[in-house]
Amino acid sequence: MQLVEVPVPSAKKNELLLKLEAAAINPVDWKMQHGLLRPLLPRKFPFIPVTDVAGVVVDVGPGVNGFKAGDQVVAKLNSLSGGGLAEYAVASESLSVKRPSEISAAEGAGLPVAAGTALQALRTIGAKFDGTGEPINILITAASGGVGLYAVQLARLAGLHVTATCGARNMDLVRSLGADEVLDYKTTEGASLKSPSGKKYDYVVHCTVGMSWSTFEPLLSDAGKVIDLTPYISAYLTSALHKVTFARKRLVALLLSLGKADLEFLVALLKDGKIKTLIDSRFPLSDVTKAWEKSIEGHATGKIIVEMEG
Repeated sequence: MQLVEVPVPSAKKNELLLKLEAAAINPVDWKMQHGLLRPLLPRKFPFIPVTDVAGVVVDVGPGVNGFKAGDQVVAKLNSLSGGGLAEYAVASESLSVKRPSEISAAEGAGLPVAAGTALQALRTIGAKFDGTGEPINILITAASGGVGLYAVQLARLAGLHVTATCGARNMDLVRSLGADEVLDYKTTEGASLKSPSGKKYDYVVHCTVGMSWSTFEPLLSDAGKVIDLTPYISAYLTSALHKVTFARKRLVALLLSLGKADLEFLVALLKDGKIKTLIDSRFPLSDVTKAWEKSIEGHATGKIIVEMEG
């Protein structure tokens, strides 16, 4: 990675030009750099990575009616073109929402991919956030990571019974955010993933890698499902097999499909204090390599934020 001078982009039809204030690094960003998403991403080099940003509208392209220069926004940039680790970036109006003054740029930038993935996973299992949902027992793995921390908070809002796994140093934090039971994944009990109360899981929101279907299967209720948020080829094959054999217990591979309404919903929850963005660390853009390395290490508690100077 290199810091270089490039021209400021321009907003085309239905686009906003943003002066960025903060960006959040997600694991998918460095996985792309490592070539794990070839041949899909990146489409060409040089490539400016990162999609989750917050900033101020500088200019709007033709067809934009909902924003004007000076508006503070949270946005998810196009995965194909990236652009988040920069002073300026172009965002689609369809994935940009206004950021209330109560929300800092860093808090807002943490939302799109991580909170969006958590929200989609919980909606997939039928969670309701208006008090009308069914009592459901769920397991959230890697609950102190970027997605996991949002998932725990959203599950609490939905009134679910949450068992969560994380490292020993984060157990109190995860419990404070709404987990009913917390397991240290490095202990024998934690590695088994069994609920301390003996409950079978109706769903697993699986936020990490390195666990096979056979680990989860005996822990599930009769029609339990594992929602895999980091699926590899084996997960897709297992998911397809379960579908064609009409298995009651299933693995479901989930890929993020974030909509504007989802992002507006999450920003409103953040504004109202119903969820919060947990920030692991902040780095200036000039020190982005350290932020990148910290994300690759995989032990961040919450979001790693890059802040733009000036």
